[in-house]
Formats: sequence, C-alpha cells, structure tokens
Amino acid sequence: MELYPHQVKAIEKLKNGSILCGDVGTGKSRTALAYFYKVVCNGDIEINGEGSWGVPTAPRDLFIITTAKKRDSLEWMKECIIFGLNDDPKKSVAGIKVTVDSWNNIKKYKNIYNSFFIFDEQRVSGKGAWVKAFLNIARKNQWILLTATPGDTWSDYIPVFVANGFYRNQTEFYKEHCVFSPYTNYPKIERYVNEGELARHAAQIIVRMKFRKAAEQQHYYIQCNYNKHLYMTVFRDRWDPYDNCPIEETGKLCYLLRKVCNSDISRITAVSEIMKEKKKAIIFYNYTYEVEALRELFEALEIPCAEWNGQKHEEVPTGNSWGYFVQYNAGAEGWNCITTDTLIFFSQHYSYRLTVQAAGRIDRMNTPYSELYYYHLKSVAPIDVAISRALKSKKNFNEKNFLGK
Repeated sequence: MELYPHQVKAIEKLKNGSILCGDVGTGKSRTALAYFYKVVCNGDIEINGEGSWGVPTAPRDLFIITTAKKRDSLEWMKECIIFGLNDDPKKSVAGIKVTVDSWNNIKKYKNIYNSFFIFDEQRVSGKGAWVKAFLNIARKNQWILLTATPGDTWSDYIPVFVANGFYRNQTEFYKEHCVFSPYTNYPKIERYVNEGELARHAAQIIVRMKFRKAAEQQHYYIQCNYNKHLYMTVFRDRWDPYDNCPIEETGKLCYLLRKVCNSDISRITAVSEIMKEKKKAIIFYNYTYEVEALRELFEALEIPCAEWNGQKHEEVPTGNSWGYFVQYNAGAEGWNCITTDTLIFFSQHYSYRLTVQAAGRIDRMNTPYSELYYYHLKSVAPIDVAISRALKSKKNFNEKNFLGK
C-alpha cells in the first residue's frame, strides 16, 4: 500500500475518540481504514514497500457512517477491498464485517457493542437526534471522526468533547465556558470563558493532516448583473413580483432577493463563455429555477449534461464536452471527479463548510491537473455582497442578521 508521509504520521497519532482533520482530498478515508486495520485490529500492513501484510489478531466489526451519496457510490467499499475487508464476513479478512450507511440511518446502530465506527463528514453538532445516537454509540464502541471543517465555534465541539469524557453533558459545558446574552428571547452565547482549557481539549483529540497538493487552485470572480428596480421592489416594498403578492416571511424575502440576482441572464451568459473555453465543468447551484435555466442553455449549446440533486442521481458524464449540475445540499460531499479541472459556482451557498466541500470535489490527491479553475458568479447586490463577506470570513451567512442591518 502506498501512503503519503502525512497519512503515515496521522496513523501514528490517532487514538480512540480522535478527529482526523484534513482538507478535502487529502486521503482521510484510506488513513482511517489503515488505522482501523493496523492499530484497532492489530493487523500488519505493508506500507510503501516496508513491512508485510498480516491477518488482524484482534478483529472487530467496522461501521462507517457517511453521506448517502458516498454510500451509494460504494466509494468506501472500494477502499475497504484494498484491505481485504468486505460486507460479507465470509469473504472478509479475519471475518470482519463492514457496514456502510448514511447519517439518516445512524439511529439503527444504537445497540451495537464492541465494534469500531468511522463517522465520515462531520454531522455531530447541536443536540438533535443524530447527536444523541452518536453519543449512545460512542459509549459502547471505539470510534474516530473524519472532517475537513471540525467546527466554527466552541459549541460545535460539545458532542465530541462529551463523548471523550471531558464534560458529563452539554449543561456542564455551558456552565463552565459560556456567557449567555441577557437581551435575547432565546439562549444566545455572547462569549466563551476559560478558552485555554477548550484549546487543550481540542489539541488532545484533533489530528491534522497537512499536505501540500500538487494542483494549484485558481479562483476567478465574475461580476454578474441584477435588476436593481426588481430588487428594490422585493426589498423595500416587500412585494413578490413573480406571484404578484405581498411577502410575509423572512425566508421568502431572502429567497426572492436571491432569485432576482441568480436568475439574471448574465449568469447564463457567463456559463456559456466558460464552457466555450473549458468544455467540461461541474456546476453547483441552489434552486430549481437555476438548474432549469442551465438545462435550457446546455440544450441550446448541444452539450451533454447530467445532474445530482434530490430527484436525479446521475453519474458524471464522459466525453470531450459536458456539464454536471450539482445541487449543494444533495451533492457537495462524498464524491470526487478527476476528469475535469473546472468548477463553477452558479450561485453562492450560505454555508462556508459546504462551499469548501464543494470545491474539494475536483481537488484530489490523484488529479492529473496541475491547476484547477474555480469560477464564482455573483453580483454587487447587497445580499450577494453580504454572503461573500460571510464566506470570506469563514462564517455562515445569517438571513436575520442581514435583514436586521
């Protein structure tokens, strides 16, 4: 097995309850499996021509909780085969059974004991059903967590800190480290205290994989137009010009402001110009009206296209010219493509984490390209500028804060 130096170092540092943190495309999956085989199951691996393969002497079943797309594409199972691991224990080394499932089904595994879990693409923040199931599983099994973006604030780490035994529960974390704002109708953390202790806890469990990729990212920001009169009709008059009715909800207001920007013909024109030069591109979008416009464009240009969204689960096209339309929430994680060097952000997403994940779909260790091209389409409309500012600060865009200002 060939492993990069950063992967070998990570295997040596990992332990139960660790967060394996590396940029998208740095080989976290293979590193996690090598740790499971070599350290957890006490098996021998031939790495970079050194050592030899040996059957694990302390085998245990493996459960991998990942995205639905990554599960369905069998990406994890392809990696497992390299280690002789299989979902059929009769065909797997030392009888180890591998189960790969999505986060949506995590509650099915609350009664599993003495196994090993790999939690892929971090989903354990907050206090929802997934977090409760994660904490239940963590008490009964060994585990590690894989992510490119471990957390934006200290509160994002609460479930992992609790699972590692640093705090009994969320209430104890709040009591020791959080000062809440007295002027809000809901609990809002105003600031954190004793952050040195939090930093020490994070340092105990985070294993970072630092790797300088061969491909260099080139980002281009293309300014698109927007209808200012229509924008002000929505923003100032609170009027829906598409359905010809008043706007009553905050979410609808921001949706319509974005529609004014994202549906401008200048965005389609920009995509057309990019495709003339680049030929093959992955295009990320947010809303249905965006993909409908893209379909019409590619049909007019007679360029083959495919889609991944809530309704369509098509594979990346092949050939000399194609477009692949991916809805952010459905396909920003858990797959990769090394047959193009071009990615277009047709519109911006509110989440910094999902934006990073989306960019990583073409930025892989095994990409044949030395340069990767990212095109960001956006206008100078206030909402587009505000989203850009939030993402540049590595934060999520907040609609209520935007409208409040």
